Amino acid sequence: MSVTAKAKPLSVDELLRVDAARTREPLRECVRDALTRYFRQLDGYEACDLFELVMSEVEAPLLESVMAHTRGNVTRAATILGINRGTLRKKLRQYNLD
Repeated sequence: MSVTAKAKPLSVDELLRVDAARTREPLRECVRDALTRYFRQLDGYEACDLFELVMSEVEAPLLESVMAHTRGNVTRAATILGINRGTLRKKLRQYNLD
């Protein structure tokens, strides 16, 4: 797979079918581990705009998963996410998920 190729994200239903015996690491720990690796890879360079980087990496798959779960129902997705429909529409456009 090339560096620019992206794997198709799993749908919520696919995630639920993941082998139950598999150990699941809490999301918080996954983020912490990813950031630890990120800082190691900086190799002395200064990080910048880290908040925006992390938020965009987390927000896009969150929106994608919730939209899949609601089968594209923006009103229901906004309710699940606890945000306004207009805000959700804006974020969907931002990540080209509309």
